[in-house]
Amino acid sequence: MSNVSFAFWGTDEFSVTILEELRKAGLVPAVIVTPPDRPKGRGLVLTPPPAKEWAQREGVPVLQPERLDSTFSSQLSSFDASLFVVASYGLIIPQSVLNIPVKGTLNVHPSLLPHYRGATPIESQILADEKEVGVTIMLMDAEMDHGPIVAQRTQQPTTNNQQHIPPTATELTTRLAKEGGELLADVIPKWIAGEIEAVPQDHTQATYTKKLAKTDGEIDLSDDGYKNFLKIQAFTGSIGTHFFVSSSSPLQRGGAGGGGVKKIRVNIKSAEFKDGQLHLLRVIPEGKKEMDYGEFMRGLR
Repeated sequence: MSNVSFAFWGTDEFSVTILEELRKAGLVPAVIVTPPDRPKGRGLVLTPPPAKEWAQREGVPVLQPERLDSTFSSQLSSFDASLFVVASYGLIIPQSVLNIPVKGTLNVHPSLLPHYRGATPIESQILADEKEVGVTIMLMDAEMDHGPIVAQRTQQPTTNNQQHIPPTATELTTRLAKEGGELLADVIPKWIAGEIEAVPQDHTQATYTKKLAKTDGEIDLSDDGYKNFLKIQAFTGSIGTHFFVSSSSPLQRGGAGGGGVKKIRVNIKSAEFKDGQLHLLRVIPEGKKEMDYGEFMRGLR
């Protein structure tokens, strides 16, 4: 299928996994469109997006526009791609750009549309304890996750002794990206050949997700243990989860003789839900290294 000319729009590891699945099927993009390099980490080191790093390894040209304007459109048109593929690009693409390729623009979305439209479909499905997850290939239009469906594939849930195991967001992202890449590799040649028709979504069944704020990651350990576990699983790899605990150790304030109680933020690294109870496993207390949760609690006494 090396004669299929398409441009790939993507940014993160989800995009890279899809690119790998396409490459395995002999489908390598003519060009990759990805956001500009951004400062990252404490040192604010200028860092390329993972999709750019993949492109450089594979010798694929890269475009990193600050704006999707007419100058960029001219650059992109020079690659003569008959199809665009978008997978976790992260920015709004105007209709004028979506209209450039004669075969339109396909998007890989990690949910079974019309359910879980929006910015956080992975996290939202875990929070809802969704048993039926999957990926959708849709023909993009100007509205968010609104275009007609080209193909869908459902994944079987992970179970242990027939009991559903909620995955972490990192695990589910990897699974759905691989599934999406495999499905896309099957769809692209058929779409180019005109063998598939896009079917409009049932917009009356649409559900929406919201962007995450860091405060969404705070949990109260006195709340329902399973709901807290779902939050821990859902926010792994993004905002994370944390709780606050009061230390009974003296806190010097304003010199000798002062005392008090210190409120400590504790980031949760891993947990399990077993025998109806939430068990925290690994944590990072404020100002300290990662440790066993039991060790941390013993140090508070």
